Parts: sequence; C-alpha cells; structure tokens
Amino acid sequence: MSQLSNYTFDEITIGQSADYSKTVTEQDIQMFAAVSGDVNPLHLDAEFAAGTRFGERIAHGMLTASFVSAALAMKLPGPGCIFMEQSLKFRLPVKIGDQINVTLEVVEKNERRKSISLSCKAYNAEQKLVLTGTSVVVAPTDKLSIPCPASPVFRTMD
Repeated sequence: MSQLSNYTFDEITIGQSADYSKTVTEQDIQMFAAVSGDVNPLHLDAEFAAGTRFGERIAHGMLTASFVSAALAMKLPGPGCIFMEQSLKFRLPVKIGDQINVTLEVVEKNERRKSISLSCKAYNAEQKLVLTGTSVVVAPTDKLSIPCPASPVFRTMD
C-alpha cells in the first residue's frame, strides 16, 4: 500500500505546485449523477445530448471540479487540509474518456488563518484548458504520512 504525505503550512512556499490526473469514466458519470442528484440528460442520455451544442454526452462540470478537491486532498497540501473556498470557470466540456490533468500552484499564504490560496487549472489530454479557478484551504499544521486508503468499490443493486 502506498503512503499519503502532506505539506504543512510552514513547509509550503509561494510558487509550489502539484499535479493530479484522472480519466473520466462512464461509471464516474453514473455515480456522480446518483450521489449529487444531477440527472440532467446532457450527462446521461446520448440521444438527448446529440441534439445539444456539444453533440454528445459530457461530464458534469462539478465532477471535473471535484478533481481539484482530490488534488488538494491528495497532493498539495494533502491529507489534513480543510477546503474553505473555490471559484471556478468552466472553459470547455469534458467528455467520457478524457484524461483530466489538474495543476495547482500556491499563490498566497495567510499566516493568521494558516490558509493558502492556490491557482487551479485543469487540462484535457490535448492540453486544452477545461477549467480554471482559485482554491483556499487551511493547510495542516501537523506533518502526516499515512497509508493511502483503498478506493471504495460500488456495485449497483439491479
């Protein structure tokens, strides 16, 4: 089992960066719709989506945004951070099968709150920008190195 480590507030520097990648799967779309309640046919119904300006089903924007959350929790600052604020701009649609690469960069530190602001960008495999934004998190004050939990496995009850 791999280890998860974090960066404490005192270790983090302006300009520090980290990357996280995830490929969007059909199962991701289905599970996100089930968990969020967002069953917009643009995401779930190929016939409906074919008649839209996208011409095909696309991923939920907030599913893509959740990859930013994963990057913060898993990479920078890592385990123990507390997500406080997010601004987002969705620039291009994300499609099933797209590999999304999130890049975080520390742009500000707030000593009083022990928080950091990070520039967030997500690109598809063609290096086209699909999402931009800014995140604010409270950085951990304690150093952690813990076993990485296994990803949950879900089964439908059909």
